[in-house]
Amino acid sequence: MTAAVHNTFVIEKDYPKAPDRVFAAFRDPARKKRWYAVGGAHDVVSYDLDFRIGGREVLVGRMKAGTPIAGATLTWAASYEDIAENKRIVFCQTLDRDGARISVALITAEFVAQGAGCRLVFTHQAAFFEGSDGPQMREHGWRYLLDAVAGALED
Repeated sequence: MTAAVHNTFVIEKDYPKAPDRVFAAFRDPARKKRWYAVGGAHDVVSYDLDFRIGGREVLVGRMKAGTPIAGATLTWAASYEDIAENKRIVFCQTLDRDGARISVALITAEFVAQGAGCRLVFTHQAAFFEGSDGPQMREHGWRYLLDAVAGALED
């Protein structure tokens, strides 16, 4: 067995809405599904969000044709460990590919007021295993997703 690869990255992203609006894009199932689950390189098989301490979020997606792992089923499962309303979310997230665990991450999203807007400080600490996409692709994916949050800030 190959040793796990450990990595930490931090993404800071500014949004033109107040922290409570940006936080809502993570808390509200319809808003979160819009930027997190739908679109991109996979078709959604199922999505569920139970946003509370001890709650879980599970996205199952099947990779589309033309992607490097077309037809593969990916399962992103998160457990919410800490929630400070409009300020912080801490969750543990696993990623499985066709039933095999390929990574485990501890993720902290912090929502900081910046004038009339919000700065999101997103810290991702993970261990990557055999068959994973690796740290560079994971960071690229989260940057893409956090850009998409902007579309979930409007009603």
